[in-house]
Amino acid sequence: MINGLLRKLFLLLARSTWLGERLPKLPFMARAIRRLMPGTEIGDALGAAVGLQVLGIRTLYTKLGESITDPAGAQAVHDHYLELLARIRESEIDGEISVKPTQLGLDVDEAACLGHLKSLAAAAEAQGSYLWIDMEDSSYVDRTLDLYQRLRASHPSTGVCLQAYLRRTAKDVERLLPLAPAIRLVKGAYDEPKSVAFRSKKEVDANFLSLAVILVRESRQRPMRVGLGTHDIDLVDQVATHAAAAGIPKDAFEVQMLYGVRAKDQRRLAKAGFRVQVLIAYGDAWYRWYMRRLAERPANVLFAIRQLLPW
Repeated sequence: MINGLLRKLFLLLARSTWLGERLPKLPFMARAIRRLMPGTEIGDALGAAVGLQVLGIRTLYTKLGESITDPAGAQAVHDHYLELLARIRESEIDGEISVKPTQLGLDVDEAACLGHLKSLAAAAEAQGSYLWIDMEDSSYVDRTLDLYQRLRASHPSTGVCLQAYLRRTAKDVERLLPLAPAIRLVKGAYDEPKSVAFRSKKEVDANFLSLAVILVRESRQRPMRVGLGTHDIDLVDQVATHAAAAGIPKDAFEVQMLYGVRAKDQRRLAKAGFRVQVLIAYGDAWYRWYMRRLAERPANVLFAIRQLLPW
């Protein structure tokens, strides 16, 4: 009940343009975001990878921002990610990138967006890396999956994010399986109507587990890559138990978590033989992203409140 109300509150705050323009300017908000972001620049993000790589934990990078509305802005984001890939290579970091289609101009010119994705995918492949396509709200799912299918045909080192809280996702998994895809499964953090998404934590968890088990089992038959984007250790343990019962090793899937969340568990899982990857977000456009993270995981709320208090 309380978690549900907190989720609604933070999703409401995420949609507020007025707050989004004002709160990030307040000094105490910088303290609040510091737990989940090492900084706003590429150097900050790459610097955070050093200690993780020593522990055998790989990294995934995303520049925060969405809904680019002009071609020049989309081109600038594309060029930024090319620079990021070059910096990853120069730093000898085992890292990958994740992009939102609307960052690359999906709402402006779909063909140009696909061109940007192909360019980034080619650059990532050239250095033995990977390109992930992030998923946005439900209105973008069909267009995002269409982009992914077209991209995957020529660039196999690419993956896409699917959201377990959407009722349609089981069918989307069926649609993608013939591609032997790379799928990052997350719970989902947008405000969606009940007709589109499961609303209770119990339903979302059950669907996440069901989809994760399907993906892990399918990965035994196809050259797939499966990432579980969750901080729910119980769910990770349940997936691992199902996998073990089917004779599938724990390193058949990846556990993907956010920077700064459950750091001890990240280290423990890596030491136990799981493949662990940490998503490091950076950039100035962090307000909406941060509010969605609080909505997605209400356990962060008390910590956030302590950080928000200006003393």
